[in-house]
Amino acid sequence: MGRAIEVVTGFVTAPGATFTAWTLAAGNSLTVRNSVPDTPVHLLDMWAHNQAAGTLRVRSPRLHDNVQGIRSAITVGLVAPLLPYRPRQRLIAQDQLVAEQTGSAVGGDIETGALLLYYENLPGVEGRFVDVDTVVRRAVTIENVENTIATGIAGGYSGEEAINAEFDLLKANTDYALLGYLVAQQCAVVRWRGSDTGNLGVGGPGEVTLRHLTKEWFLRLSRDTGFPCIPVFNSANKGAVLVDCAQNELGVDVTVTSIFAELGPTGTVVPR
Repeated sequence: MGRAIEVVTGFVTAPGATFTAWTLAAGNSLTVRNSVPDTPVHLLDMWAHNQAAGTLRVRSPRLHDNVQGIRSAITVGLVAPLLPYRPRQRLIAQDQLVAEQTGSAVGGDIETGALLLYYENLPGVEGRFVDVDTVVRRAVTIENVENTIATGIAGGYSGEEAINAEFDLLKANTDYALLGYLVAQQCAVVRWRGSDTGNLGVGGPGEVTLRHLTKEWFLRLSRDTGFPCIPVFNSANKGAVLVDCAQNELGVDVTVTSIFAELGPTGTVVPR
C-alpha cells in the first residue's frame, strides 16, 4: 500500500489575540490529499512554536465543528505535541482544513504551527515505513548523523541540506530506519524527505528540552498509534535525503542529530 506521512507547516506574523490563518510553508497544503476511498487518513499530532502565549486552532465542517474545532493553548517557548495518540482523529480526503494561530503582537514576530498527517494508502506515493517489531528484529547498529541547518528569517522551511553533507559514513546500499532525532537549538519543525518517503516531508517538533521524546519520535509514533510510522531510507539515496527546519524571524541555525538504526536484510533476525 502507498503509506505516507506528511508534516504540514504554516506560520503567522504578529497575530496578537486575533486568530490569523496560516501562510503555508512552500510545498504544503491544508487540503487533505485524495487517498484511496475507505482507507484511513489521520491527524497524528500537532504542535506550535510561539514567542508569546497563544492558541492553535484547526477546524473544518468534517471535524467536530467548524467554530472551534481542535483548539489548544500554546506554552511560550515550548514546542510540544498537543494531541493524544488514541483515539486518533480521522480526516476526510479532500477536506479543506483551516489552521489559525494567535500569539505575539510584536511587529515581525513569526509564530509557527505544524500538523502531522498519516495516510494508509495514498495513490502515487510509496513511502517506506516499518513498525517497532521490524526495527527490533533487524537493527544491527545505531548511527547518528549530524547536520547544521542554516535557517532563514522569513518563516517556513529553510536551510535544506543532504543527510550526508557533513557526515558521509553510511554503508553502501543499506537500509537505515530513522528512529528519532535531537536538536541543539529550538525550532518549530525538523523535516526529512526523499524518494523513500514518497518525496513528502516527515518530521517532528524541534524542541531542545524534550530530548527523551524526540530521540525516539518515530518509534513512539509507531508504538502509540499502532501504525508503521518509522521511515526507512536506503543509503544509495543519501545525496537526495534532505533535511531542513522551520524557524522564526530570528533565523537561529539548528544542529540536528538524526538517529538511525542500520537494518539487516529483510528476514534478518539479529540476536539480542
